[in-house]
Amino acid sequence: MAKSDFDNANPTVLSVSQLPSRSQVKGHVRKGPDSKYDHILFPKQWWAGSSLNSDPSVWTSDEDEDDDLALATEEPIDEQEIYDLLSTISDPEHPVTLGQIAVVRLDDIHLSPSPAERLDPNTLTNVEVDLTPTVNHCSLATVIGLAVRVRLENALPPNYRIIVRMKDGSHAQDDQVNKQLGDKERVAAALENDTLKGIIEKMLETCV
Repeated sequence: MAKSDFDNANPTVLSVSQLPSRSQVKGHVRKGPDSKYDHILFPKQWWAGSSLNSDPSVWTSDEDEDDDLALATEEPIDEQEIYDLLSTISDPEHPVTLGQIAVVRLDDIHLSPSPAERLDPNTLTNVEVDLTPTVNHCSLATVIGLAVRVRLENALPPNYRIIVRMKDGSHAQDDQVNKQLGDKERVAAALENDTLKGIIEKMLETCV
């Protein structure tokens, strides 16, 4: 594909040092080692089983399940950790990440209910992610949204409900794209497409 064929041939690219990091989150005191969430940041391959099933085996190992659960509930996952999961996904057109071109933004990630309530692993936690395409006619908006959803479905515990959508007014067909991303059956059908699965697999190769 020639550069001129891209939806946005020259997107604004941020350096890695400009991306939000834990040290920039004011008032947050991080407890425990930085590897605390390794067991969910390094999940099994996304195609192992259905990416849409809330199967605990997707995000936890068979070893030391009780210890892993204790670690996971010690401190609730927050917006920064969700951002860290998503910001390293590759853009399907350019050799940069979704964080570098501000498709994923920390301010557009919202978790509910409150952190104290999220300490209970039986509490349903909503994760809402609003994406901002670099151009409002982006033809790959749905693909990007699917990659974000697959990443979260595989990395988060089964009591997390994932909502991925285009930010209001950011895309000319945001209603249509959001309908696709919000329909589990349509998402599952889309992920049966080998070409699409290959694109998403490539996008997730840069995730750490």
